[in-house]
Amino acid sequence: MDARTTTALLYLSGITVSFDGFRALNNLSFAVEPGEMRAIIGPNGAGKTTMMDVVTGKTRPDDGDVYFEGSHDLSKLDETQIAMLGIGRKFQKPTVFEMHTVHDNLLLSLKNDRRPRASVRWRESADEAARIERILDTIRLKGERDRPAGSLAHGQKQWLEIGMLLAQEPKLLLVDEPVAGMTDEETRQTAELLKEINRDKTVIVVEHDMTFVRDLDVKVTCLHEGTVIAEGTIDQVSENERVVEVYLGR
Repeated sequence: MDARTTTALLYLSGITVSFDGFRALNNLSFAVEPGEMRAIIGPNGAGKTTMMDVVTGKTRPDDGDVYFEGSHDLSKLDETQIAMLGIGRKFQKPTVFEMHTVHDNLLLSLKNDRRPRASVRWRESADEAARIERILDTIRLKGERDRPAGSLAHGQKQWLEIGMLLAQEPKLLLVDEPVAGMTDEETRQTAELLKEINRDKTVIVVEHDMTFVRDLDVKVTCLHEGTVIAEGTIDQVSENERVVEVYLGR
């Protein structure tokens, strides 16, 4: 397939990455369509983090193609350029400004002109205030807007960081293990939150919690030793003999 003619928002073909002789990605290929939410699963060391590193420009592939919107060759761009295209990443451990309020964390994250002159003259506009209100609704933190972020529960910090990512108006969100350490109720709410975000954003979720993946009810891609070994619904992937052998167990 010619990446320039594909309908995929994100297109990876034959991606190979090696570190000191260890092949972290091995001819990895898959595509994510605009508006899709995809769950990526697999054992530790399967290449999930390296895949996200390649997409966000942190790691350069040794071989293969990685395109965004059909025409942007991500392998030739740096992390800042890729972020400007509309690719945002949330890491597993939440990173928020703990001394600032929830509202101010979102305010600081808004996509704006960051040049010095614009920053000096900046005042929060009505449009920006409305954007923050919409994000607070989405991430279930409207009632916590004036609380310091450091006082939030673990799950709420995860939601706040997702909100900070939304404030940057990405087209594609890469979300790494969003429910790690969450209660069952927080996990359920996070599934609903991501489904809501997926109404107008494309989302890739890397996760180990299979109950959570089932709640998402999306296409699943299973990686092992840096390549795709199964793809389909959660039931199809869970019944795949290779997936059972290397990841789920019997």
